[in-house]
Amino acid sequence: MAARLRPEIFLSHAHQDRAFADRLVAVLRRHGLRVWYSRTHLVGAKRWHDEIGRALDRCDWCLVILSPEAVKSDWVSREVVYALNAERYRDRIVPLLYKRCRVRRLSWVLPEYQHVDFTTDEERGFAELLRVWNVRYSRARVRSTTRSRR
Repeated sequence: MAARLRPEIFLSHAHQDRAFADRLVAVLRRHGLRVWYSRTHLVGAKRWHDEIGRALDRCDWCLVILSPEAVKSDWVSREVVYALNAERYRDRIVPLLYKRCRVRRLSWVLPEYQHVDFTTDEERGFAELLRVWNVRYSRARVRSTTRSRR
């Protein structure tokens, strides 16, 4: 099987954090990264839990948006447990601190992972996250997306 040129990223998030997830996905995609995002990949009449499972089996990286809502979410918990137990995600789980929360309630292991902090400066968070894949953050790419939606 031929290796994929660009990794695919699974995004785990609570539905209450959708506005931030939308911004994050837009930035990642504008910088050439492939993202599996439930809002754009799940469609009606599909068994969404099976689709999530297939995406977790296929993706190369797992991003977890951390917030008080995520810590309470059963689905975020299931996705994180899967990623922590899957060899494919070894050293490829990136917690994103969106809102201060008690991460240990989601997983006792997750606080040991290097996280990207979005709580004080979102643009700095985007730049730091993109460095994971050796991609340089460009505000121009993000701004052109915003203007084209108007």
